[in-house]
Amino acid sequence: MSTFSPMRLWARLLRRRLPTSLWGRALLIIVLPIALMQVAVTWAFFEAHWETVTARLSEGLAGDVAWAVDSYLDDPSPAHLAEITEQAQIMQLSVALREGSTLPTRDRPAFFVALDRSLDRALSVRLDPQPFWFDTTRYPNHVEIQVQVDAGVLRFIAPRERAFATRGHIFILWLGGATVLLTAIAILFIRNQVRAIERLADAAEAFGRGEDDVAFKPHGAREVRQAALAFLDMRERIQRHIDQRTALLASVSHDLRTPLTRLKLELALADPSSSTQAMSNDLSEMEHMIDEYLAFAQGEAGEVAEAIRVEDLCEAVALNAQRAGAEVTLDLEPGLTITGRANGLRRALANLVDNAASHGRTVQISSRTVSDAVLEIVVEDDGPGLSPDLYEEAFKPFSRLDEARNQNRKGVGLGLAIARDIARAHGGDVELSGSDLGGLRAALCLPRQRRVDQP
Repeated sequence: MSTFSPMRLWARLLRRRLPTSLWGRALLIIVLPIALMQVAVTWAFFEAHWETVTARLSEGLAGDVAWAVDSYLDDPSPAHLAEITEQAQIMQLSVALREGSTLPTRDRPAFFVALDRSLDRALSVRLDPQPFWFDTTRYPNHVEIQVQVDAGVLRFIAPRERAFATRGHIFILWLGGATVLLTAIAILFIRNQVRAIERLADAAEAFGRGEDDVAFKPHGAREVRQAALAFLDMRERIQRHIDQRTALLASVSHDLRTPLTRLKLELALADPSSSTQAMSNDLSEMEHMIDEYLAFAQGEAGEVAEAIRVEDLCEAVALNAQRAGAEVTLDLEPGLTITGRANGLRRALANLVDNAASHGRTVQISSRTVSDAVLEIVVEDDGPGLSPDLYEEAFKPFSRLDEARNQNRKGVGLGLAIARDIARAHGGDVELSGSDLGGLRAALCLPRQRRVDQP
């Protein structure tokens, strides 16, 4: 039994909170050290400089106030008070005697706790044992200090800069401005580099769907350009292989169909018999097998993506199946549109319908919206169905699954494989499950919206 580790728990929580995109992580790597550095510099500034300067200013002001109080206590006459007041003005101090007054008893509001603490400490040292009271918030640019004497209260008004270092905010603003500027520069550069990677990913995804992004050009950092150039070389090699395979398939198709045509012509001219009928059936099956082989190997080469109405697609496939003798019903959600290759999608849906018709008496085609980005076209039958553990096996090329399905049918086991290949080429998939009709349910899942770059 594993022991509980708080560090492991915190690490797991931190990983969940961290950004998952390259853009977010790169920005975090750059901005976080800058922010930490600025915080450290700010703390060092206030700790080593600002508080020191403030303490010395407070001590200076407290010294001047203590001098005025001591001078008055030595000679409390009005004439001497006038001399103290005149001399205090040179020190930027305003001195006044409030006869018969006492110190305020209300709580003293704090402008900034650290500042008030510094001034309080300086006055306590210099004025001891004289009672005092001060206020740093009543006046925006001045500090009020009151000292209790026998005749009343000596009231001092001093500029705030005499007690505190009032220019600290300039340093904070400078640090904040520098942080914002550095962050903005980092965002611009990181965004430019991430955009190059995103465009490379989009080009790779488009190529995987069979789309040719001719506008893609390598740009960005050296490593990203190297990856983009490697992708272009790979795309060229794959495209060259596809073109060669397509040419080979065209040649094989021509070479195979020519003798088949001759054999069909000879059978047509021969006298009808049971053997000629059997040979004709064999030739038809061979021709069907060749068509499936070529469709599986050729895929969607040469097709251009376009906007397709799901209703039109399903109705066309259903009509062809009905002409072939299948009983097909439709339950379609109106207004659904997808972007794809019409012939390829028609072939995929037709394969699903043919597979359902060959195993059941009734076929149902329905369409619905799964989410904002995904829709599905469902083909169901009332046949014997298929065991769930054989769903993935059914998609393997040349897989017949005869033990679970009807054996008296024509085909080579490529229908579902072709349908899945076409669906995945469009960014979707084909999923199998049990049908409410009692047979198999095949769901052709496709994206509702997708940008298509025309070649």
